[in-house]
Amino acid sequence: MRTLLRGGAVVSGSGTQKLDILVENETIYQVGQALPAGGAEVVDCAGRLLFPGFIDGHTHFDLEVGGTITADDFASGSRAALRGGTTMVVDFAAPDKGDTLAYGLGRWREKAAGRSACDYGFHMTIDDWNEGISRELAEMMEQGVSSFKMYMTYPAMMLPEGDMYRVLRRLRELGGIAGVHCENSGLIDALTAQAKAAGRMAPASHPRTRPAPLEAEAVGHLLRMAQVADVPVIIVHLSARESLEEVRAARRRGQTVYVETCPHYLLLEDSVYDNPDFLEAAKYVCAPPIRKREDREALWEALKNGEIQTVATDHCSFTLAQKRAGRYDFTKIPGGLPGVEHRGLLLYSSGVAEGRISEADMCRVLCENPAKLYGCWPRKGTLAPGSDADIVVWDPAAEGVITAGDQAQHVDYTPYEGMRTRGGIDRVYLRGKLAAECGRVLDTAGVFVPRGKCML
Repeated sequence: MRTLLRGGAVVSGSGTQKLDILVENETIYQVGQALPAGGAEVVDCAGRLLFPGFIDGHTHFDLEVGGTITADDFASGSRAALRGGTTMVVDFAAPDKGDTLAYGLGRWREKAAGRSACDYGFHMTIDDWNEGISRELAEMMEQGVSSFKMYMTYPAMMLPEGDMYRVLRRLRELGGIAGVHCENSGLIDALTAQAKAAGRMAPASHPRTRPAPLEAEAVGHLLRMAQVADVPVIIVHLSARESLEEVRAARRRGQTVYVETCPHYLLLEDSVYDNPDFLEAAKYVCAPPIRKREDREALWEALKNGEIQTVATDHCSFTLAQKRAGRYDFTKIPGGLPGVEHRGLLLYSSGVAEGRISEADMCRVLCENPAKLYGCWPRKGTLAPGSDADIVVWDPAAEGVITAGDQAQHVDYTPYEGMRTRGGIDRVYLRGKLAAECGRVLDTAGVFVPRGKCML
């Protein structure tokens, strides 16, 4: 099967150039000007931008949290991803304390196999440490799981400092890399107890018990640990200006630090928690919480300057009925936001169309950087001969409105309800097969993508 995408402008991290793309079966065969059709199906892409398939390096599908389970499993979450131009997700395999890593990976492979419409990989959560897990880290690398996750909060998942250091040192030996959720657990617990003692049980207490300085303190703490371990790390879902300052200080010391942020930190402000309607405020409960205007502006500037390497969603969706579990206690609201479907639209509308970032910037943070960071470049993240034919055909002239009634995510709200969008997706190809067209997701079968070491 051959397809020729003709007349479009190919976007890369270095710029945009009018080029044709010839696809043969699942891969890109040729990229160039005025390519002959040679019997291929010709798709007119005049006036369109051609992006590599977007990669979302931070999703939580089919995850059990606090006695409930996320509203999106791999079937619904992956279809929503494709509708939004994301052709690959890297989800989190999360064994419970006491489980082996092999058991956790096996569970998540079962969740995704035959259900995921887009391609996928896994990070491995490390919530326990012993000699067996140390040996298993090498086995995970051999199976194509080269990135790992640690938490500095949540008792069920966090590791003591000494064990975190041991993990970092072991990853240095193996060439793996860790992403870390940075918040100060002890002080969050103290502030939460203080809020409860005062009877402040509404969602407005959520951001007040997880203030930005506690995120920044944890980021700085981790980076000093990484400095001693002499290993690069990833700060996941960074939300605050003060946290950026800690990253800058580490980089000035010569450390390698990668930063991920999320659309909700770029677009929303903490006033969302002050809505007197419980559900309207509870919608936005996530960790770290949404911050202030000055944090949002600092993140955009860092994105433009290349200080932030990737924008992922931390897609962790719950219905309004699930959010209602915290009606009388904000700590019982399941934390997380949906976003895997709208990330490209949000970044283009509020970033590219508003002049905050360029098309090339968008390509870097959604495509190239995550592919390199997570070890699947150049199979993914670029439109080049030999790469998987994952292609997003983008119409820069399209306009629309985001609504909960028009989404594939299996959740009954969106944090971006009523937002007017600029630009939109005509088509999405997954390994050469048309996967989505004009908002309609077609039948596709995603595959597991084994990954190597970080190349960013």
